[in-house]
Amino acid sequence: MTATALLLYFEDEHESALRLAGAAALVSAPIGRHRFPDGEFKLRLPASLPESVVLLRTLEHPNEKLVELLLAARTARELGARHLTLVAPYLAYMRQDVAFLPGEAVSQRIVGRFLADLFDAVITVDPHLHRIATLREAIPVPHAIALTGAALLADLIAGRRQRPLLVGPDAESAQWVAQAAARHGFDHAVCRKVRHGDRDVEIELPPVNVAGRAVVLLDDVASTGQTLASAARLLLAARAASVDVAVTHALFAGDALQVILDAGVGEVWSTDCISHSSNAVSVAPLIAAALSGITH
Repeated sequence: MTATALLLYFEDEHESALRLAGAAALVSAPIGRHRFPDGEFKLRLPASLPESVVLLRTLEHPNEKLVELLLAARTARELGARHLTLVAPYLAYMRQDVAFLPGEAVSQRIVGRFLADLFDAVITVDPHLHRIATLREAIPVPHAIALTGAALLADLIAGRRQRPLLVGPDAESAQWVAQAAARHGFDHAVCRKVRHGDRDVEIELPPVNVAGRAVVLLDDVASTGQTLASAARLLLAARAASVDVAVTHALFAGDALQVILDAGVGEVWSTDCISHSSNAVSVAPLIAAALSGITH
């Protein structure tokens, strides 16, 4: 990334943008955004742009934000940008990577190609990739970089709990749990999950003795909270000394955080990929390092 690169951001991500600009030594500027009464947007970017531009937009509640990206990226090109990097700490629409039923839209492939048409590089953190090996398979751009918050969360846990047992709430969390555990030599295990609906899940604990252990449930994302809550109740019933939660992406839809706390969870920690009261570690230095490695 060149020294003259500019970081563009939307006002609702002002604090995140300042952290990233500071970590990456970038000048930053906001994008003006006006919503008309009918719901349409008018955006205003700086009148002229350097050749290299970084656009920060985390994509929780993504539908309107994808329109923002379309308008902002096309306008940035018209204003002089030749190399556009999207920093999307949370990347939406990655779950649907195959058509499970005839006629279903494969959103990962569709949204991935949409982003590839707009940007030259995409940086994200812990994207939901389970049937493909690399982010570039979903977003075919020269630089498709998938970072992980596992080490950041592992360091946090190491400072908060002695001899913790890391537990993944389902098989899909196994990769994050293994990475975090390896960093500090933590014990780890993974639950088995059967999903009957968005808010109806059945959890089976792994065959490990959790009695007296400080357990930390670790996952890439917390959305409805039902899976984490179910796992926490089972762990406490199995006489775990404590159960905490650490996640990369604090989506926490609706009353999800309260659902988790009501299940007996002590503390909830997240990265700042999505701004939330549970944020405990920042991904800005991680993203800044990735930006420094992008050349064009």
